[in-house]
Amino acid sequence: MRLDIITLFPAMFSGPFDESIIGRARKAGHVDINLINLRDFTHDKHRTVDDRPYGGGAGMVLKAEPMFEAVESLRSPDCRVILMTPQGRPFRQAVAAEMAVVPHLILICGAYEGFDERIRTGLADDEISIGDFVLTNGNLAAMIVTDAVVRLIPGVLGCATSAQDESFSHGRLEYPQYTRPEDFRGMRVPDILLSGNHQEVDKWRERQALERTRNRRPDLIDNELTQG
Repeated sequence: MRLDIITLFPAMFSGPFDESIIGRARKAGHVDINLINLRDFTHDKHRTVDDRPYGGGAGMVLKAEPMFEAVESLRSPDCRVILMTPQGRPFRQAVAAEMAVVPHLILICGAYEGFDERIRTGLADDEISIGDFVLTNGNLAAMIVTDAVVRLIPGVLGCATSAQDESFSHGRLEYPQYTRPEDFRGMRVPDILLSGNHQEVDKWRERQALERTRNRRPDLIDNELTQG
């Protein structure tokens, strides 16, 4: 996968993208991540990327010209251009899986008071929000989306089935997990997990996942019933 991220603050990505799973995925060639400084597509001595909004109002708005030049210099026939914005559709595990099979993604990080609307209507294929809150800019959102997407690319995780039973992979939260020792400060591993009966273990895990989801995220159950 090729992933281009257009941002005003590329240095923010150096730590998260050089470590852990993303760092290893880059070194192994599973993903090619490029950080694009929007100011490189300006043509004035101040490298201006924003301006006051027509009609008045607080703050500054990202200009259309440099953004169009940046995207047009990067766009490929099989790419998707995605705005990171609180106005976008909610980011979910299913959306991450959807994005993970796209050969080329371009993520646009917002800043200031937002985008010139022509960026939204003339460039974007999709708009993604990581939650109902506002961040200083779209960089952290792009990092979160990148992490969730990259780990779903085949070969990135050490075990091919690692992502299959995680929270949200089946529309539910993950079941409880235990490891050694069997007894820690009086808290024991459930007997069923020590039984060696894999069929019964699977049934226990399914019940636990459903109960945990019902108690903590009943909205996921409601969505499943609605979609079913």
